[in-house]
Amino acid sequence: MSKREQCMTCGEAVAACICQQIHVIDSAIELIILQHPSEVKNAIGTARILALSLPHCQIFVGENFTEHNELNAILQDKSRPCYLLYPSDDSIPASDLRAHAGATNARFIIIDGTWRKAYKILQSSLNVQALPAVRCDAGSESNYTIRKTSIAGGLSTVEAGYLLLSSLENNSAKYQSLLSAFSYMIDYQIKQMPAGVFEKNYVNSTKA
Repeated sequence: MSKREQCMTCGEAVAACICQQIHVIDSAIELIILQHPSEVKNAIGTARILALSLPHCQIFVGENFTEHNELNAILQDKSRPCYLLYPSDDSIPASDLRAHAGATNARFIIIDGTWRKAYKILQSSLNVQALPAVRCDAGSESNYTIRKTSIAGGLSTVEAGYLLLSSLENNSAKYQSLLSAFSYMIDYQIKQMPAGVFEKNYVNSTKA
């Protein structure tokens, strides 16, 4: 079987290319995505939407970032505050940061992977553990209808990024194109499923 031709920009199969749905957003907020290796070639991975849409977004791939030189150089730069987006017990809502001077000039670490793999990355990466944590504001429901999780309120990476950025700037319209590209990708994948598969396996299931 021949290998499917891939778009060199978005990494999707050419037939599933999302490039026409991507809009570059003028945002000064910097996102650093720590991506588990299993997500790199995931057809429904969403970190690439953030990377393509945001001028100051970069992805590092790995499982243990304690000795990651590029990440450590970023964390050691004291000119910009750095936060971890993670719903820990001591995390604060992202909207609370709006009152902090320079919050929109901050850097935010997002872990990209299943909940189990994201937790593994966090437990392995001592430098990341030390960061102050923020969380998405309560009441957000995921539209990641073709990926399941047992975690209530679980969000895809792009949804988490959208909620973070929207909360920090109090401007959801500015970042709406992130969700539009995400919805396009999900709808395409659902249309490729044989009849009845989506309804049987995903409708009314816990969302991720």
